[in-house]
Amino acid sequence: MLKRTIDIAFAATLLVLFAPLLVFMAAAVLLDSGWPVFFSQVRVGRHFRNFHIYKFRSMRPAPGGAAITASSDPRITRIGRLLRATKLDELPQLWNVLRGDMSLVGPRPEIPRYVEAFRQRYAHILDVRPGITDLASIRFRNEEQVLAGAADALRAYEETVLPAKLDLADEYIHRHSFLLDCSILWRTFRVCFTSTEVPCPSNNTLPKS
Repeated sequence: MLKRTIDIAFAATLLVLFAPLLVFMAAAVLLDSGWPVFFSQVRVGRHFRNFHIYKFRSMRPAPGGAAITASSDPRITRIGRLLRATKLDELPQLWNVLRGDMSLVGPRPEIPRYVEAFRQRYAHILDVRPGITDLASIRFRNEEQVLAGAADALRAYEETVLPAKLDLADEYIHRHSFLLDCSILWRTFRVCFTSTEVPCPSNNTLPKS
């Protein structure tokens, strides 16, 4: 209940404070590549409940496109590259937090296809609300560049990246605490808006619960 109360308070406050920025980014997306301004996709949330996640659209619509994105993907727009680099495209998910679909910090939500492929592991992970950021968001800050260098980006994601993300999700749930959430939020800010390289917290650096 405390975590949910904090989520609501922070999400509402940030939406008000960032309102001018949100309007500016919406206008930038519109001028750069037209409608729609927002991207919506079905993700799997707590207790396997599907919901629609929201982002600023950073790619050109392309029916049948790949489920994962590498940095070399030609669908990414000019403004989209900036939004993705700074993670500002994720700000509309504050609305998902207010709705109760997500938390500020928690395992990143996946599409149904991958959840079904790892359903046994997700049975434990989805006991908590998915989040806007988590340990995997820090560890795989440059995920798109990594996938761009793979011979088969989709296979690399399914066989290497996603299992590693699930390991970090398990670690987060096992070590969850208020201090850990604060640490993740601060580290996320640093890797998104500074040039500082921030390694993912290890067992030795994670705050104790």
